[in-house]
Amino acid sequence: MKLEDKTALITGSNRGIGRGIALEMARAGADVVINYNSHREEADSVAQEVAEIGRRAIVCQADASNRADVDRMVAAAMEEFGKIDICVCNAASTIRKPFLELTTEDFEWVIGVSCTSVFNASHACAKEMVKRGEGGAILVISSVMGEIPFSNSVPYNTCKAAINHMANTIADELISERIRVNVIAPGWIDTPGERRFTPEDEIYQIASDLPWGRLGKIEEIGKAAVFICSDDAEYITAANLRVDGGFILPCNKLNKSY
Repeated sequence: MKLEDKTALITGSNRGIGRGIALEMARAGADVVINYNSHREEADSVAQEVAEIGRRAIVCQADASNRADVDRMVAAAMEEFGKIDICVCNAASTIRKPFLELTTEDFEWVIGVSCTSVFNASHACAKEMVKRGEGGAILVISSVMGEIPFSNSVPYNTCKAAINHMANTIADELISERIRVNVIAPGWIDTPGERRFTPEDEIYQIASDLPWGRLGKIEEIGKAAVFICSDDAEYITAANLRVDGGFILPCNKLNKSY
């Protein structure tokens, strides 16, 4: 198994992409720290699935945008497992409004959840990795929106562009510690969060216009995460892996519908 006996901490892993990563990492042999801010029942469900796979899991409530919460979560992980080999910075959220309707409070809230959280988790976990002296892997979950300026998404797009550059800078500083830092940029993935903005029937109608003809699956992001955090990817750092089914390719019909 690619991640046998590794420990992975994954922010926002009670649902969506984070859940997919947690389960695929467990299938690859890792024990996991499942983080949630709300919806404890979802996190418990993921932990149960991890146990059924045959790996260990702990569930930690923490607001990843709050450093004290993150420090408490990392301490719980260290107490339970004694190490953190992999940190996946996945927690994110968005507010979709036209630029002229946004408030400063809207912008700052998205920055906290989708950008500050990446700093908090990667920083806290990297400190433990450096203390242990055996390297590690940090993975930042970004988005194609870090490259494509979709309308009505200024705060989120800004965060995703920022964390791409943050990851590269951290990679440069931590390479001497043998800590690899990489980014995965998903395209349009089938997650509960999408239902906040688009009705169910419209989601699949629009998805048919994607270059690959469908939405991505959380399992597909999870499998990419397993690879890039495994020893098979030892020579990969400061990379941005798009897992988007060609989403970033020219697709005028979709851009008009989204």
